[in-house]
Amino acid sequence: MGSMIEFPSNGSTDVGYLALPAGGSGPGVVVIQEWWGLVDHIKDVCDRFAAEGFVALAPDLYHGAKVTEPDAAANLMMALQLDRVGRDMGGAVDEVATRSSGSGVGVVGFCMGGGLALMLASQRPDKVRAVVPFYGVLPWEGAQPDYPALTGAVLGHFAGKDESADPETARALVRTLRSAGNDDVDIHIYPQADHAFFNDTRPEVYDAEASALAWQRTTEFLRSRIA
Repeated sequence: MGSMIEFPSNGSTDVGYLALPAGGSGPGVVVIQEWWGLVDHIKDVCDRFAAEGFVALAPDLYHGAKVTEPDAAANLMMALQLDRVGRDMGGAVDEVATRSSGSGVGVVGFCMGGGLALMLASQRPDKVRAVVPFYGVLPWEGAQPDYPALTGAVLGHFAGKDESADPETARALVRTLRSAGNDDVDIHIYPQADHAFFNDTRPEVYDAEASALAWQRTTEFLRSRIA
C-alpha cells in the first residue's frame, strides 16, 4: 500500500499518492486522475503498478477536493488552471525520476487525465518516454498538446461506445502524432466497452475483460519503453 507524500514543485510543494514496489525502486510512472479527483480508484491503480514493480505517483491536481457528482466534477475540471496543472504534473515527473530505476518516466492518465497525460508528455519530453492515455480528452478550448514536441512512445486505450473520446477521435490522434513525426504510436479500441471502462468502482461502465487486456498491454508497453 502506498501513502500520501509531499514533493517539490515549482518552488513550492505538492501532494500526491506514492506507491513503491517491494524492492523499493523500479521504472517510474506518473498516474493522472479522472475528473473526480485523487480518489481511491486512482490510488488503487498506483498500488497495482507497485505490485507490478513500478514506482507510481499520482499528483493531487485538485489539492484535496474529491467529488462524486458529474456536475461538481465538471466544475472542478473547468476551474483548473492549466499552467498550474502543468507545474504540478512536472513536479511529479521529477519526483518519480529521482525515485525510479528506469530510463525516463511513463505517464498514464484516465479521461481528463488521459488528455493531460498527452499534454504532459509534450511539455516534458526530456523525461517522459512513454504515455498511455485511457479514453483521453482535453475539454479546454485551445488546450491541445504541442504534438511535434511529444517524442515519447504512445499507447492509447479507447472505447467503442464512448461519445466523448470516440473511435474517430482515437484514429485522429494517431494521424496527428504520425504527421508530427512520431512513429511509436499504437491505439487500441475496445469495441464493446464504454467510457471509463477501466474504473472498477463504477459498475455501470466497468468492463473486466477490456480492463484486463488494457492493463496487460499497458504494463508490457511501459516495461519495454522505460524499464
